[in-house]
Amino acid sequence: MMSPLLFHFGVLLVGAVWAGAQNQLAGGGSFITLPVLMLTGMDARAANITSTVALFPGQVTGGWLGRAHASGTASLSLRALTVISLIGGVLGAVLLLLTPSQVFARMVPWLVLFATAAFAWGSFFRKAPHEGGGARPLGPVSAGAVQMGIAIYGGYFGGGIGFLMMAALALSGVPVRAAASTKNMLAGVMNFTAVLIFLVSGEVRWLAMTVAMVGALAGSWLGAHMLRRVNERALRFVVVGIGIALTIGLFHGGF
Repeated sequence: MMSPLLFHFGVLLVGAVWAGAQNQLAGGGSFITLPVLMLTGMDARAANITSTVALFPGQVTGGWLGRAHASGTASLSLRALTVISLIGGVLGAVLLLLTPSQVFARMVPWLVLFATAAFAWGSFFRKAPHEGGGARPLGPVSAGAVQMGIAIYGGYFGGGIGFLMMAALALSGVPVRAAASTKNMLAGVMNFTAVLIFLVSGEVRWLAMTVAMVGALAGSWLGAHMLRRVNERALRFVVVGIGIALTIGLFHGGF
């Protein structure tokens, strides 16, 4: 008979593969690894830290594999978005050390709800700029401010940053496939500082992190290759569907 420990780590490996692929396609992978890690007996804080560290190499790998599809917005270059994301990630990591995380954690369901609604509106209901009555894409100041806010949040807590960036990029007029590749790159930049802090925090559970990291790397590779073949309109529906499911789950179960 399989031991409970082996069973839990088997579930963790499968969940991490799923999370890595989901991060590449739509984001929200941490909402899978967090509860699975808690099943191994971790408290929520240790699970969140271990999840962030475990998913980081997959984010970097996926961002690299999809770099050819990444782009800036109509008003901000990819380099500018990267610099903004790095600065915001640093600020968020500093805030993480100074502010209780419970306050921000309670905001997560509302942030995911907002991101899902904004992405759905930007993808299916907002008229293109050349159509009559269509809204203009976000300007450089607005796009930069939104990305900075997301980056600060990403360095501080991180859950749902993929959905927030997909929404912001959609509102900036970036096609969904390019938006998915761009947010993968920027998510890795945002999490870089937070991961450095977590590595010396003493909260990382190394065995579980290693299992989850291997699964997430495999899932990231799978998701990055799926991204090149997925129908764009179908991908929009998948993003919205996952967002709705995560929003319902967060409001009912939380963290």
